[in-house]
Amino acid sequence: MRCRGGTLIALAADEIIMCEHAVLGPVDTQLGEYPAGSILKAAHQKSIAEVDDKTLILADQAEKAVAQMRKEVGELLAAKDPGERSAEIAKLLTSGTWTHDYPITYERARELGLPVRTNMPENMLRLMQLYPQPIRRQPSVEYVPVPYRSGERGR
Repeated sequence: MRCRGGTLIALAADEIIMCEHAVLGPVDTQLGEYPAGSILKAAHQKSIAEVDDKTLILADQAEKAVAQMRKEVGELLAAKDPGERSAEIAKLLTSGTWTHDYPITYERARELGLPVRTNMPENMLRLMQLYPQPIRRQPSVEYVPVPYRSGERGR
């Protein structure tokens, strides 16, 4: 089971400080390569006789994973703002409302009622500059050190 750890850490904080380019993500659980919410949806769209055993087992695990995550997120949010709103936000963040890569911007987080601010301390931005993210580079040409075709010699 996978989910977004960074968003969970942010939800545990008293407040979330985001710069203008920062985003959070949904905390929808993933089982292997599949979103738990999508597994549940697929399993419920057919009669049980039409669903194979593997999908039923995945749906059982997905249901447990979603319930666990919703409970944890709900408790994190309720610690700061008890009430029904916390449960609603927890359901929205954990149920597969959005795809796993959906960016929750500052504006969207504020609309949801999350405790966000944008006044990122200058010292924090300087600290982050000390740890640049690696740039992904994929080779466009691959060197193969042996002849490509049988009987052909390297040139």
